[in-house]
Amino acid sequence: MGICASSEHLAQQGQEADESIVYVMDEEGGGGASSPRKVASLFSQKGKKGPNQDAVILCQGFGMGDGVFCGVFDGHGRCGHLVSKLVRDYLPFMVLSHRNALLLADADADADDPVFSDASPSSSADSSGNSSPHPSQMLGEWREACTNAFKAMDNELKLQANMDCNFSGTTAVCAIKQGKDLIIANLGDSRAVLATMSGAGYLKAVQLTTDQKPGLPEEAERIKRCEGRVFALREEPGVMRVWLPGENLPGLAMARALGDSRLKHHGVISTPQVTGHRIGDADLFIILATDGVWDVLSNEEVVSIVCATPRKQHASKAVVEAAVQRWKTKYPSSRVDDCSAVCLFLHDHGASAPQRPGSSS
Repeated sequence: MGICASSEHLAQQGQEADESIVYVMDEEGGGGASSPRKVASLFSQKGKKGPNQDAVILCQGFGMGDGVFCGVFDGHGRCGHLVSKLVRDYLPFMVLSHRNALLLADADADADDPVFSDASPSSSADSSGNSSPHPSQMLGEWREACTNAFKAMDNELKLQANMDCNFSGTTAVCAIKQGKDLIIANLGDSRAVLATMSGAGYLKAVQLTTDQKPGLPEEAERIKRCEGRVFALREEPGVMRVWLPGENLPGLAMARALGDSRLKHHGVISTPQVTGHRIGDADLFIILATDGVWDVLSNEEVVSIVCATPRKQHASKAVVEAAVQRWKTKYPSSRVDDCSAVCLFLHDHGASAPQRPGSSS
């Protein structure tokens, strides 16, 4: 099952009217107009800093009939709003294209190997006798596909004649659901958090990604090896930024990004961190959100807000609205950042059981 090239704004399907949000239906048109509401909740709100530089997407029928791709992209720099939307529109198809290319290469290799069989360690059989890749093999394939696609997307940005990406770029946090398997690809400081029930019956918020800030030792070491500089300004001592060797610019607040081509020579990379998670009965939903949300709300607060929202399709809007309100009280002298979120429900009973979260682990 592939993804068609056409996409529709959610406003056309009764969702919030926002050009930052796009829903893509599988090529056979399955699911109907109400399908996005059953699978996920998407919402984006412009802050007070200019155009909305966030972009959000949901693709159904991704890779397989019930497969899902969802992503949140947070642009920065003068052309950040253009970069985030271009990446949103192209990256899912690039990931799927690279994944399909790997599958074709594997099939060709298997056809040339007379000793290959479905009983080999690289495959397993379900209760119906159908063979499927071993989870570690599948994660490896998706990791390679995502890494290749992010690199291709980064190269594509350099070719855009009407878009200056020297000091503009975007983060990307993506979740790919394939049956019971989740693949998370993260680049930058947006974040993915899983809501799951503990054995004691309490809700836990489990962070699935690492905020790739320049202050992290492994990120800072790489940047400094490439003659980039990492330091915080005197007026914001807690915010480490990336600077060019001989100039006090651009001051990028993340260590990895798509775009930012001038900094690619100085340690900022476009290689995502890709992890996998096997969905269990206790797992309820996953939240992807830009740093405008995580800068003011904790993982536990976001999970609680989703669980306290009576209708699942309003979950992401409730998270964003709570973040905006918190910005006004926590940083009254600062301009509110763009805030966007996707809530992907993992079971039909997704946002039920609103219990207070325990400590995350």
